[in-house]
Amino acid sequence: MQTASTNICERMGCSRELSEFKLGTVIGCHLCNKSICEISLLLNIPQSTVRGIITKWKQLGTTATEPRSEWGQCMLKRTMLRSHQLSAESIAKDLQSSCGLQISTTTVHRELHGMDFHS
Repeated sequence: MQTASTNICERMGCSRELSEFKLGTVIGCHLCNKSICEISLLLNIPQSTVRGIITKWKQLGTTATEPRSEWGQCMLKRTMLRSHQLSAESIAKDLQSSCGLQISTTTVHRELHGMDFHS
């Protein structure tokens, strides 16, 4: 049986984020003089993504993902549109456990109310 917490990242797109290991592997391959095409084929990720990772690393010296202010709100809205029966508490727990978002039940409730979802 599939639960909301096990599938929320798949439904919300969290799985599109590359892991720190994969980001590091891209940089490691780049430092070993692999071409963007070779890295793309080796890791099964698009060349544009590889190029972006390398460019960011060269410019900023890091591959860390910057926090996105609207991201949590978009995920919250999508969750409610797909599953109207979830409580604010269960949504907060799902987002915390599945995607690592630190969000309180009060914040979820306030944001849902602001989006005209009344839980």
